[in-house]
Amino acid sequence: MRKLFSFLLMGVALHGAAQIKFTNPILSGFYPDPSVTKVGSDYYLVNSTFAYFPGIPVFQSKDLKNWKQIGNVIDRPGQMNFMGDRVTRGLFAPSINFHNGLYYVTCTLIDHKGNFVVTAKNPAGPWSDPVWLPEVKGIDPSLFFDQGKAYIVYNSDAPDNRPLYSGHRTIRVYEFDPVNLKVLGEEQQLVNGGVDISKKPVWIEGPHIFKRGSWYYLCAAEGGTSVNHSQVILRSKNATGPYVPFEKNPILTQRDLDPNRKNPITSAGHAELIEGPDGKTYAVFLAVRPYEGDYYNTGRETFIAPVKWENDWPIINPDSKALKFSYSANFKEVKQTGATPQSGNFSYRIKFEDQLDPALLFLRTRDSSWFQLDKTTGLTMKLLPEMIMGTGHPAFIGKRQQHLKAKASTALVFDAKTENEKAGITIFQNESHFYYLCKSVANGKSVLQVFKGTQDKKAMELLKQIELSNDLIYLQIEADRDKYNFHYATAPNQWKLLLGNLDGKYLSTKEAGGFVGSLFALYATSSGEKSDQTAKFKWLDYAGNDEEY
Repeated sequence: MRKLFSFLLMGVALHGAAQIKFTNPILSGFYPDPSVTKVGSDYYLVNSTFAYFPGIPVFQSKDLKNWKQIGNVIDRPGQMNFMGDRVTRGLFAPSINFHNGLYYVTCTLIDHKGNFVVTAKNPAGPWSDPVWLPEVKGIDPSLFFDQGKAYIVYNSDAPDNRPLYSGHRTIRVYEFDPVNLKVLGEEQQLVNGGVDISKKPVWIEGPHIFKRGSWYYLCAAEGGTSVNHSQVILRSKNATGPYVPFEKNPILTQRDLDPNRKNPITSAGHAELIEGPDGKTYAVFLAVRPYEGDYYNTGRETFIAPVKWENDWPIINPDSKALKFSYSANFKEVKQTGATPQSGNFSYRIKFEDQLDPALLFLRTRDSSWFQLDKTTGLTMKLLPEMIMGTGHPAFIGKRQQHLKAKASTALVFDAKTENEKAGITIFQNESHFYYLCKSVANGKSVLQVFKGTQDKKAMELLKQIELSNDLIYLQIEADRDKYNFHYATAPNQWKLLLGNLDGKYLSTKEAGGFVGSLFALYATSSGEKSDQTAKFKWLDYAGNDEEY
């Protein structure tokens, strides 16, 4: 089935249509680099996960608003792992397609074997082991199926590996064998530099080819994934070009707007166009919600906006330059049974019963030998020697921070025996940028501690410590834009402030670097030593409420 749309039935009214309201982002928190495909009346969407495991979540929707995670593409350590990688490396920019009864995901494992493809008959999985594509040198591969042929298009080096300037890249394509999963023929270059190489455009990437009517379109990001991010479009009468750029490019960007405007959405790009249930076109793309300047802790998120066609060219968000937090459309909303909320304001409890929520994340791989689930006692975690400052696999289970104003809490049963034994909850951005609220022992007495990650990644900085002897303790981390507060309680909901107004900018992408967002995580460690101790977490509560909604 063609990934985009035929448009032969555009304008046909949908029987029983009603107005739906989208709330942006449609996937809140660290859900970057979205790719979406339509199969019948279903939509499937995937995102980058970098060095977190499982990798590449798969979401399903009927209306482009209500998304339910149905699985993960990389969910077995035997497929791959990210041991030794910094958290911001790993898997870059997946793309999802469907053709002849088979689902395809292409992606890049950066710093290692490069580009690969996996397949599945059911998008919920299981997905195959990766088939590596050594000829496809670069990042961001995606597939396009057309009239019995298939193509793989991707970002690659400058011609002859001789860039004219920093950020000079190309878009290239191979014909692709979708049965044997290998490239065919010779590589061809589609775009050199960007839409206008005389202006030295940078980081042309995230390419997708689709067909509408008699035109083939090449849609790609340009300008890098930060504040200069944009989306551009080119077209041709042939899948392999030559492609001519739209004279009104970019078709999406926020870089020209006042950075001091109220509640801005910035860094928009990496878009893919899709036909909605109403036959109209929509763009799904990444953007961010900074709380000040270019500071944000929630990572790059998944947004949606309408698309208008003018003279066979698409324009994203045509009615205003600034992206909006809400849009309406004239088709019926279809809510998902049993889905965890993903947009707007929400709260819920993650229970540890028969299996872990598919949205929860480990660092670099999954090893089920160090944790157990039980309906009565919850999650039991063994203390592992590995620490979150390293590039190994610590006893860490994380949940994305999905709001600028949010809080996560847990009930912990833990009795440390030595000072190196710690268990609690962390707000984690990367190996050096995190805060950790934990229970431990100091000078022979049970204590509650707050630590901060350090740039040398060798030791944590102790910020606060109090004596506390309770076996059962309630812990909470609260985010309020650029401030974080750390609470504890010895009885349910009787919170006491342990330490407040810690610098949230330390957890921002601007200060920490990289491409990920912050996670609230349950974390237990014996700090480099062996231990027989365990920590029990009864549940993980999350609540987020942002004023924009």
